[in-house]
Amino acid sequence: MKLQPQTGEEGGAQWLARVATHSLIEEARLSPKPGLVDSRGSGAHHDLTLSLMERSAHSLSPTFYALALQSWQRPADIALRQLVGRLGREGEAQMMEATGGVNTHRGAIWALGLLISAAAMCALEGSSEEIAANAAKLASLPDSAAPKIFSKGLCATRRYRVPGAREEAQQGFPHVLQLALPQLRRSRQSGATEQQARLDALMAIMTSLSDTCVLSRAGLEGLEAMQSGARSVLAAGGTARAKGRAALEQLDKQMLALNASPGGAADLLAATLLIDRIACDDARVSPLPQHSHL
Repeated sequence: MKLQPQTGEEGGAQWLARVATHSLIEEARLSPKPGLVDSRGSGAHHDLTLSLMERSAHSLSPTFYALALQSWQRPADIALRQLVGRLGREGEAQMMEATGGVNTHRGAIWALGLLISAAAMCALEGSSEEIAANAAKLASLPDSAAPKIFSKGLCATRRYRVPGAREEAQQGFPHVLQLALPQLRRSRQSGATEQQARLDALMAIMTSLSDTCVLSRAGLEGLEAMQSGARSVLAAGGTARAKGRAALEQLDKQMLALNASPGGAADLLAATLLIDRIACDDARVSPLPQHSHL
């Protein structure tokens, strides 16, 4: 598939849905990720597998398509925010049905859903900054129909008084734009493989993210282990270097020992892969490979 999407509302929406689905699958398959589901196994999760993650991603394709189609060249207003919220909740229900009630991608629906809508709002002609700004506008608007549910992530943000997924979106995804995307592109330019560049981007996110998935499972000890371990990987030259790979292996052991899984960072890595493919930036260099099942 070519990097450039099909022209027009219908073609653009189809392309965005495919790219978003592919980004989730590529994130899930990326290995070795500390504490996370990947091609090696289930990481710190006992209820997740790679095949389940892929099934979940596919179940979200219709939601991604609807979000893109309904947001095409629309302004960020309350009507669109409420529509995006409703479509996201419907997508979550489809995901839960596909996975037998296992929460695989709830956080990713929020992040990727906003970014897909934001990209469609500017008809796929915006830079990464413009797309993130659109997403921030949407995320900052009220959704009166949103259920008042205290998720594990929200409980963690309140208990530890740290920002969570909502704040990340409202601030324009700083971990994606300021950390992950620059690291992804630096690593590519320095000769890293695509797998290594993506792992480095994940590390960049983990160096400072208040990952509520980690906090829920392992508290502040787990969060500090994640952040310091990720910094050690990058300080050693990243995963293209032997010392960086050794530091990543050590971080993986720490996360498994703590039963900690940086799911929030994984969601933002998927968002990074999405933005890398759709934003009209001069630095965009990652084409979408062909996969027979996508």
